[in-house]
Amino acid sequence: MSKPMPAKKKVKFGVYMKRYWQLYAMLALPLIYLFVFKYLPMVYVQIAFKKYSIVKSIWQLPLAKNHGFEYFIKAFGNNDFRYALRNTLTLNLLDLLFGFPAPIIFALILNELCFQRYKKVVQTITYMPHFLSWVIIYSLALQLLTPETGFINMLIENLGGTSIPFLNDPAHWIGSYIAFGIWQNFGWGSIIYLAAISGINPELYEAAAVDGAGRFRKMWHITLPGIRPTIVVLLIMNLGNILGGGFDRPFAFQNNLVMKVADVIATYVYRVGIKGLQFSLTTAVGLFQSVVGVVFLLMANWLSRKLGDRGIW
Repeated sequence: MSKPMPAKKKVKFGVYMKRYWQLYAMLALPLIYLFVFKYLPMVYVQIAFKKYSIVKSIWQLPLAKNHGFEYFIKAFGNNDFRYALRNTLTLNLLDLLFGFPAPIIFALILNELCFQRYKKVVQTITYMPHFLSWVIIYSLALQLLTPETGFINMLIENLGGTSIPFLNDPAHWIGSYIAFGIWQNFGWGSIIYLAAISGINPELYEAAAVDGAGRFRKMWHITLPGIRPTIVVLLIMNLGNILGGGFDRPFAFQNNLVMKVADVIATYVYRVGIKGLQFSLTTAVGLFQSVVGVVFLLMANWLSRKLGDRGIW
């Protein structure tokens, strides 16, 4: 009869800290950074509910009208904000629809390449756009897509067609905006999926080959299920940013001819809050944006766990 396993001894807190204090010391610096630059500034969120004055402390500011919700009501009654909200949702949903699958597909294709040297060259070329700023990318877009002097439009005209206003017509602008976003990010985004693919047990592919499965069958029944947890986590994080997005990309691509589809919440906050000095209004807009992002994140995580996948937590 086998003997019962001895119970694990409890390690005293002092002994544990003496053994692993280096790890906690390394963790202290990022925690301090998060507290000073992320959590401490959250005190100023109350500006959204008060009448801001640059000469007064935030604790001395009077409460805004309508029990502090004056600027939220003002924002939703503003046509520019409603257009910015609509554009933010539209562009981010299109980014999610077309941009999110792109690195997955690219990682699956790269995984099937047999020549390692060619694979490394392709990876290097596709990673490079990630390190370019959006100002540089927009200057490249101007050289390629302007109606009269752009290389692509000159090629179209030489072939007998008519030039296309890629950057001046709202519908074409949206397509160009999404396409350049995919081009910049799909190579870099594939790194995570390639790392997830490398963690799949090779014996699964060998067993599938014995059963007569081809490359597509292996990809569909082994590779995709193997990286599904990674896909789910990244999808949840992208859904949490559905009302967010960066400032530099839409700001760089904007021009007066497409402002009705190019003005997003980030550029609206810059234009109205910083240039227009309406700090309470734009703080209210930013707070609304953050709350909606958290709600989307929680809903996506809850739905993921309900469907049997592992969420973020």
